[in-house]
Amino acid sequence: MTDLRETALAGEHEELGASFTDFGGWKMPLKYTSELEEHHAVRTTAGLFDLSHMGEIRVVGPDAGTFLNTALVGNLAAIRVGKAKYSLICREDGGILDDLIAYRITEQEYMVVPNAANREVVAAALEERVQAFNAAQGSETEVWDESEGISLIAVQGPKSQDIISSVVRLDETYIVEELGYYASATVTIGGQEVLLARTGYTGEDGFELFMPNDKAGALWRSLREAGADFGLTPCGLACRDSLRLEAGMPLYGNELSTERVSFEAGLPVVSFSKGEDFVGRAALEAAKAEGRGRTSGQRLVGLKGLGRRAGRSGYSVVLPEETPDADHAAGEAEQPSRLVGVVTSGQPSPTLGHPIAMAYVDVAHTAPGTRLDIDLRGRPQPFEVVELPFYSRG
Repeated sequence: MTDLRETALAGEHEELGASFTDFGGWKMPLKYTSELEEHHAVRTTAGLFDLSHMGEIRVVGPDAGTFLNTALVGNLAAIRVGKAKYSLICREDGGILDDLIAYRITEQEYMVVPNAANREVVAAALEERVQAFNAAQGSETEVWDESEGISLIAVQGPKSQDIISSVVRLDETYIVEELGYYASATVTIGGQEVLLARTGYTGEDGFELFMPNDKAGALWRSLREAGADFGLTPCGLACRDSLRLEAGMPLYGNELSTERVSFEAGLPVVSFSKGEDFVGRAALEAAKAEGRGRTSGQRLVGLKGLGRRAGRSGYSVVLPEETPDADHAAGEAEQPSRLVGVVTSGQPSPTLGHPIAMAYVDVAHTAPGTRLDIDLRGRPQPFEVVELPFYSRG
């Protein structure tokens, strides 16, 4: 892993004895002790994550919101200052380049947070699109990729508000308590201004904190110290994956790709009501008109295991094999293929105690309660289609 990028918190992870993995070209903590213990900590108390491999791209100017409405599928111009919106950046053919969150910092400033592996792709796409937008509109909107200088720490779990409230300046605790979901505000921790967002990727209440790289170590240590009495546990990417799967949250490269459109993924994030002609609009309008993901093609569904073995990404989803009819004569025409889909993510659920999976399945077989099998290397295992998410807090 000598050629991998390291976050500003790499020394903290090594001191804690983390096991590392290559994630999008970054040396990231996979786990510190036990993936299972870390998973349960987030569900019951709180977990501490280093997410500094994620991207941060600033979009600035009087026309920033209008520009983002041409670059992304959502209506970003409509969100208020201090709010955030989950959206997609797509190709002209409607394929998904990335899913991301856009925070409106001021009237004329947004921060777009793409996935780590797609940061350079998204930054390049936004740069290209802003040049075309500026030329067409006579605008001076600017796009800055600030990812190299910003660290991101997340605190996720039922005790996360208590932990964050204990480290902010005393007269700012009300900001933490009143901050809504998908909202952000500036707070002071240890004399340093931090952008605090109430967002996350675990299915629990939680916060994400953005700060300069040189302030990340002190903040990490402050959070660990303050969280000790609340059961705060450092957590790696392994439990983050099991947590997001239970919460039915898609992962780029698994559930999302340039080969899929939003309707197949069940993401109601495309705004056709906004006036801007965003990239991919015509293709997505055509996909919606043909019922893609609704009456044609495939749709992302949840699968609940009825046995003990879990399906994994890439495994086939098939119709259960019927018992041969006594009158079925040998040599008859070959039966149609039983293949109806493919698993995108799957593993045993630590919280629910049974296997779960997400899969793209032919729409004819996506009704909740439908019995399907996952082919585990020639051994079909029984699953049932269920509504997502598998787990909801509270």
